[in-house]
Amino acid sequence: MNDNDIVKVVNVLKRELEICEPPIVSSLAEKTRSPFQILISTLLSLRTKDEITAVACKNLFALASTPEEMLKLSEEKIIRAIYPVGFYRNKAKTILHICRELIDKYKSKVPDTAEELLSLKGVGRKTANLVAALGYNRKEICVDIHVHRISNRLGYVKTGTPEKTEYALKEKLPQKYWSIYNTLMVTFGKNICRPVSPFCSKCPVSMQCDRVGVVKSR
Repeated sequence: MNDNDIVKVVNVLKRELEICEPPIVSSLAEKTRSPFQILISTLLSLRTKDEITAVACKNLFALASTPEEMLKLSEEKIIRAIYPVGFYRNKAKTILHICRELIDKYKSKVPDTAEELLSLKGVGRKTANLVAALGYNRKEICVDIHVHRISNRLGYVKTGTPEKTEYALKEKLPQKYWSIYNTLMVTFGKNICRPVSPFCSKCPVSMQCDRVGVVKSR
């Protein structure tokens, strides 16, 4: 893939986004602009389908939408609200721990840098970058399995891990696309560019794609 083609790819996928359902965390960020809800929803989304995460977020935020309100809930009540997201028992403990940290160390405010976010219990690089990008419009790129897979499949980067993909993207992807890149690729990955047997016959960016590693498609 010619590096300059990424501009066309991003613009085409932006148009596609207008007719597709965005990821739940991106949708929530657009509606609430609440870094706290973006942080908690991202944690809930880990290893969980979007449809399940959406229901869990709706149930949980109906009960509490701030660290103080969340700490008034028992662990069992949080579990009942978020079930059946993946690792729901561990996530309930993590949510309560993070809320205590936010109150004790950050005056109830979610940190606005990836470095500080990484200091919170249960927050990894993907979550930190997504919260910084969507919650504070920081210049960060959240690289999950969709972003890693599609960036390599297009031939835009050639990397072996999501972390290396993040650094490779920061070397060449124009900064103005950093915050939206995850939303575009996750939506594209869920609907067209599937991990196994992607829908290449109806892909809107097939002309720009090198189809690296694709052995079977529809």
